[in-house]
Amino acid sequence: MNDSYFDLQQENLANSPEFSVSEAGNLNLYGVDLMKLISDHGTPLKITYLPKITSQIKKAKQMFQNAFEKVNYKGEYKYCYCTKSSHFSFVVEEVLKNDTHIETSSAFDIPIINKLHQAGKISKDIFIVCNGFKRPEYTLQISKLINRGFKNVIPVLDNEKELGDYLKKTKVPFELGIRIATEEMPNNSFYTSRLGINPSKILSFYENNIMDSDKVSLKMLHFFINSGIKDHSYYWNELNKCLRLYVQLKKICPTLNSLNIGGGLPFKTHLAYQYDYQDFIDKIIATINEACVNENISPPNIFTEFGTYTVAESALNIFKVLDEKEQNDRESWYMVNNSFMTTVPDTWGIDQRFMVLPINKWRAPYKNVYLGGLTCDSMDFFNADIHNNKLFLPRTDQQKPLYVGLFNTGAYQEALSGYGGLKHCLVPSPKYIILDKNEKGEIVSKEFKKEQSAAAMLKILGYK
Repeated sequence: MNDSYFDLQQENLANSPEFSVSEAGNLNLYGVDLMKLISDHGTPLKITYLPKITSQIKKAKQMFQNAFEKVNYKGEYKYCYCTKSSHFSFVVEEVLKNDTHIETSSAFDIPIINKLHQAGKISKDIFIVCNGFKRPEYTLQISKLINRGFKNVIPVLDNEKELGDYLKKTKVPFELGIRIATEEMPNNSFYTSRLGINPSKILSFYENNIMDSDKVSLKMLHFFINSGIKDHSYYWNELNKCLRLYVQLKKICPTLNSLNIGGGLPFKTHLAYQYDYQDFIDKIIATINEACVNENISPPNIFTEFGTYTVAESALNIFKVLDEKEQNDRESWYMVNNSFMTTVPDTWGIDQRFMVLPINKWRAPYKNVYLGGLTCDSMDFFNADIHNNKLFLPRTDQQKPLYVGLFNTGAYQEALSGYGGLKHCLVPSPKYIILDKNEKGEIVSKEFKKEQSAAAMLKILGYK
């Protein structure tokens, strides 16, 4: 094969302006020389590029504004960040620079809210949408926020019993939301989501428990399906059922003024990736607006909870290819210096595809390969069989090692892998660096964490 890896990807690079390739065959990301970062910090390496978070938020806000203008939509748009996607302080603080709000899922999110408020990063006017099945500690922490004067805390009821906790623990009137238990896709293992209240019970629950209360008012109906915001008949069917319920509730509940459509916008998984975000958002807003106009009710404020969309494309992992193993006449394994299972666990847990690109050797010939991780588990690999199409990478040689990047790994991977904790086969968490822009617009790097040491793992395990 005489064609180079650059020749293979040249057309796709035109659709990905964030990347460029030097004459030496090295990959640049947003103008950053990734080989220079490898030289400075070594591998394995985790990198987060903070400006991408801001650009994603601005893009979404603009798309919703465009959609509102097309149908003369009268409601407001509130961008909430789903903190469970990445709780790191530098990520959340970057998000909050953009007039955003927060969605929580655990009692342990609330101390983060308190820290942000103490540091002056948020005010008591910020919307805090509290989701999830809530243990008593979680409802207590939410109630404390309400009692301290956070004006826009919205606990979203996951079940009917939850309301009683707030009525007991809050000292002031408060607003809340109700999550609809949506039906799952036909091929799912179960029929109805475990999260939320059965839609057939919501009207009577409101009438019996909220309608005549002086302390609590219903503000939000929360709608989310597990597959996320995707253009298929299942999504539209569930959205229309949600809108019928919203219309019914609105006619008897004047305080209801918000519809939370959750999160789930997709992220880029390969160089040739294309998705018409604007067209899909246009359709969602037009559908909501039409339902309200037809029933002569005011359209709701729209809340979204974008987590993966916000942070996924801001981060990458870089590995070094340690060696090549030719196991038979068809399979060539590139063994890397970390683990996919422990560092990017979605590759193993849900067969998630991430963009895989070489960091160097773009001018070299390429071949079809499998990437193998360091653990002794047979599932610690990344390849074509479970990831949609063949994986091609430059051929290796003895002169210079090949480095490989998994791109758009900014959502969930550190939380799912237990960053800094124990991993399968005691594979260490990689070194983590942050890229940001200074006042002059220059990209600067800062070390966040060193690679996890053996001593740190031995301490967790109780060895003296």
